[in-house]
Amino acid sequence: MKLSDYRNEYTRFTLDESGLDPNPRVQFHHWLKEAMDDNAIEPTAMTLSTVNAEGQPTSRIVLLKNYEEDGLRFFTNFDSRKGQDLAHNDRACLMFFWPSLHRQVRFEGRVHKLSAEIAEEYFHSRPVESRISALASPQSQPVRRSDLEQRVQELQKQYGDHPPRPENWGGYVLVPEHIEFWQGRACRLHDRFVFNLTDSEWTVSRLAP
Repeated sequence: MKLSDYRNEYTRFTLDESGLDPNPRVQFHHWLKEAMDDNAIEPTAMTLSTVNAEGQPTSRIVLLKNYEEDGLRFFTNFDSRKGQDLAHNDRACLMFFWPSLHRQVRFEGRVHKLSAEIAEEYFHSRPVESRISALASPQSQPVRRSDLEQRVQELQKQYGDHPPRPENWGGYVLVPEHIEFWQGRACRLHDRFVFNLTDSEWTVSRLAP
């Protein structure tokens, strides 16, 4: 099969000015709920793109845990590759893609760490198995599977149902300055609206597809 022969028309939805909320956070929550109601696969999954000290961009999937006034929150190991990238360059991009709805949302802005108190609260809300995994994993470092599984068993015996939060594990928040909503349309005449933050106010423009 030639990839150039593959076509998929986007005809389920449209997006125009009358249906766009002036607050992009509210608009995002509308779309996120619709993705959940549509049984989209992993609707809170987002692609996080960072750039390291040498200027090399890298992307990976992380999960959104909240989007409130301060921005979009996610949690990870600070010593991971993404954590190291953000320590050198706090600018990043988050992107959601919901194929069944033919929609994308992209956020660009600066990232900073959440407080230890917020990290503690979220860490202890997770299943105990996930807490043990966070404690056991030297994220982004070379490891043998057998060693990792042995470490999990050792920590389970040591801490039982009460593993502590690792000091190098916590939360980040991306504070958006640029948000784009993309709605697929037929014949590649997609709807695109971009919100830019200027002097604490959001301005919105339609972009050509």
